[in-house]
Amino acid sequence: MADQKKMVEAITPMDVDFAKWYTDVVIKADLVDYSSVRGCMIFRPYGYALWENIQKIFDAKFKATGHENVYMPMFIPESLLQREKDHVEGFAPEVAWVTHGGNEKLTERLCVRPTSETLFCDHYAHVIKSYRDLPMLYNQWCSVVRWEKTSRPFLRNVEFLWQEGHTMHETAEEAMEETQRMLGIYAETCENDLAIPVIKGRKTDKEKFAGAEATYTIEAMMHDGKALQSGTSHYFGDGFAKAFDVTFTGRDNTLQHPHQTSWGVSTRLIGAIIMTHGDDNGLVLPPAVAPTQVVIVPIAMHKEGVTDKANEVLARLQKFCRAKIDLSDNSPGWKFAQYEMKGVPLRLEIGPKDIEKNQCVLVRRDNREKYFVSLDELETKVPELLQMVHDGMYERALKNREEKTYEATSLEQLKEIAETKPGFIKAMWCGDQACEEKLKEVAGVSSRCMPFEQEHLSDTCVCCGKPAKAMVYWGKAY
Repeated sequence: MADQKKMVEAITPMDVDFAKWYTDVVIKADLVDYSSVRGCMIFRPYGYALWENIQKIFDAKFKATGHENVYMPMFIPESLLQREKDHVEGFAPEVAWVTHGGNEKLTERLCVRPTSETLFCDHYAHVIKSYRDLPMLYNQWCSVVRWEKTSRPFLRNVEFLWQEGHTMHETAEEAMEETQRMLGIYAETCENDLAIPVIKGRKTDKEKFAGAEATYTIEAMMHDGKALQSGTSHYFGDGFAKAFDVTFTGRDNTLQHPHQTSWGVSTRLIGAIIMTHGDDNGLVLPPAVAPTQVVIVPIAMHKEGVTDKANEVLARLQKFCRAKIDLSDNSPGWKFAQYEMKGVPLRLEIGPKDIEKNQCVLVRRDNREKYFVSLDELETKVPELLQMVHDGMYERALKNREEKTYEATSLEQLKEIAETKPGFIKAMWCGDQACEEKLKEVAGVSSRCMPFEQEHLSDTCVCCGKPAKAMVYWGKAY
C-alpha cells in the first residue's frame, strides 16, 4: 500500500489547513484547472461530468413542475439595469462592463449579466398580455459574471455556472407558493441526491436578494463548521413588474401587474459536496451524482481469464449504473488510491481466486467496508450498497451538524461560542438590523436564516435584551 500512502500525502490534512486541503482536493482530483483569467476556472471532464449530473437531476424536477428552459442574452444595456434601483445598487460593485465593440466605443455600456431579472422582465413586457398567459414558468442554465475580489474554485468565481428560474404569476399567493415549492425542490435534492442535510428558512432583510421582498435559503454546514448558502428562492412581489411596465389583462378585464419569483443554485454545490463529505484521502462523492459510481479494478490481469471476466462484469454493471474499468498497467495499490481520491462510491475488485469462487470484492468509499459478493447477485447488491453509501454519508453529515450546533441566550455566551467552537449558533433576535450588525462586529457571525422550524430559546434578543421576534441561526460562512 505504499503507493496509496504516497497519494494521500499529496493532500494536506484538513485538520492542518482546511483551505489548503480543499484546494488540493479540487486540483488533484482533476475537477478544475486554473485559467489565465483571474477568478475564472477551467472545468476538467471529471468536474464538468459532476455538474452535468447535478444539472440533470434538477432539470428533470423543474420540467416535472411545468418549467421550460430558455436562454437570454449575456449582455444587459445599462439603461435596462438602471430601471430597478435596489437591484442595480445591490450588484453595482460586482458588475463587469463592456465599453467597446472592436475599436469603437459603445454609445451605451453593456453589463455582463450578474443575474437576469432585468432581461426576463424586459422580455415578459413583450409576451405577457392576458391572465391566460400566466403562470409563465421559465428557467435558464447559463454562466454569470460577478467581479469578486477574492476567488476560490466553485465557492467564489468571477464567472460561474448556475441555473436561474424566473416566473410570473397572476396572484401574490401563487408566486409565494412557487417560491416555497422551488426551495423545497432544492432542499429535497440536496438531502436525497447530494446527501447534504440543510436548514430551510428566510433571510433577514439585511441578507435578502437585492430588489426582493423576501429571500428564502437552504443553509448547509461544512466539515469545518462554516455555513454554505446552497440555494436561494426569492419573492419579488410586483416591484420589478412595475419598474419594467409588465402588465396583463386580468379576469375582471382590468390591467394588472404580475407577481414574480426567481430562484437559483450554482456550481457552489460542488464545493458543498467536497467540504461536507471529503476526507484526507480526497473526494467522497454521493452516488446519485458521481461521474463513476463503480470502478472495476482487476487483480493479476496477467492471469488468464481475469480481464475477460472483468469486462463481462462491466457490461452487466453498465446496464444499471455508471461503471468503468481500469485496465492500465498501474499497480492495484495505485488504482485504489486514485479512485479513493476521485471519490468513486464503490470499488469492485476481482482476481483469479474471486473468479474461482464466483465472487468479487466491493469496497465502499465512505467507510472502506469490504463486502464479498456473489457475481450472481451484482444486480441487487450494487444498488443496495450504493444506497448504503448515500445513507452513511448523510448520517455523518447530519451528525457533524448536530455536534456543531449550539444555543446562546446572552451576548457573552454567543461571543464565547463563536470564538471557540466552529458551527451554528441558535439565538433569539429582536428583528433590529443594528443588533444583526453588532453581532457581526463583535462575534464575527452573520445571520444564516430564520428557520421555518422555530424554537423558543428565550423571550429576549441575544444582543440587546429587547423582546425577541424570531430564532435565528448565526454562523461564519463561505
